[in-house]
Amino acid sequence: MTVLSPRPDLWTLDPGVLHLNHGSYGGVPRRTQDLMAALRAETEANPMLWFRSVAARLTASRLALASYLGTDPEGFALVPNASAGITAALATLPIPAGSRIVLTNHAYGAVRYAAERTARARQADVVVVDVPLEADDETVVSLISAALDRASVLVVDQISSATAMVFPIAALVGACHDRGVAVVVDGAHAPGLIDAPAADGADFWTGNFHKWPASPRATAGLVVAEKWRPATLPLIVSWSEYDERLPERFDMQGTYDYVPWIAAPESLRVLAEVQWPVRRSQLSDLVDEGARVVAKALGTGVAEIARPAATMRLVEVPATVDLTAGEALKERVSRELKAEITLTGFDGRGFIRLSAHAYNSLRDYELLAERLPTVL
Repeated sequence: MTVLSPRPDLWTLDPGVLHLNHGSYGGVPRRTQDLMAALRAETEANPMLWFRSVAARLTASRLALASYLGTDPEGFALVPNASAGITAALATLPIPAGSRIVLTNHAYGAVRYAAERTARARQADVVVVDVPLEADDETVVSLISAALDRASVLVVDQISSATAMVFPIAALVGACHDRGVAVVVDGAHAPGLIDAPAADGADFWTGNFHKWPASPRATAGLVVAEKWRPATLPLIVSWSEYDERLPERFDMQGTYDYVPWIAAPESLRVLAEVQWPVRRSQLSDLVDEGARVVAKALGTGVAEIARPAATMRLVEVPATVDLTAGEALKERVSRELKAEITLTGFDGRGFIRLSAHAYNSLRDYELLAERLPTVL
């Protein structure tokens, strides 16, 4: 197989910076940025005409994004981000007083807060299941199944943000549905990394397009099982509130900036240009090697995860690093080392979460390895 060369030319990223954290805020390709600029210019040339055209353009974009996910377009709605999708799902589901909302200790912070707010409002309880990094699929299902007594819903990562761990969604959906428990999947990192990520039968699935598909930020999708579609409403009450169809009900949110949603499919065309299925496999090998290079420089190791995400790895930081100063340390790395990374903590351990996209090369990780010991 031909090894594909990095394509930083397709982005406008500062070449003087090591961009090693695509998994947080993504990076929008140059071509998509150009389209967004043209759409915004069109908006300002005639705002009335623009807003009359938005509905048809959103429909075209929504259909393209649903097709990319391989999901039923009638159950696919556009939302600003996965957190909004989770909140809409929890607002829809019946969660009786005294029941449980089950999470794992890998849950994203904003998702945990959404579950806690919902639990307070419904007089329910939040139960957090501890799942070790090294747990295999059978162990994950066993641990979560043991916490489903009195549960009304399981909220679970498809790929966890903090730990880059892939969860066995199909098996968890089966275990939960056998007990009458609904499943909400946080697929924030799944589009682009997992093929047909919403196909495992969850009641709700939500995922971001601004990460691996490199679409504009504030572009995400919510996939709703057929039984819940009539009851699923957008978080903002607007003119489309009482549309009888789920997708359109979420489309028009007043004077929202619709440019990111409309431009998002252009990034999918860029992914096709970089041969994404082949490149994703090669990026997995790249980030494996890059993580080993960085870990060796720090005198630590790469976290052992039973099912790691394709393009993310965890490098353990030295025990001397103060995890409570994480934000300050990231800012220092950015300022002094000209490198963008993220730090994450799990089960008392600190990690650098490295992630790769089509613009990265092994040299990026070698340079990080040379520079990091000076600040850690």
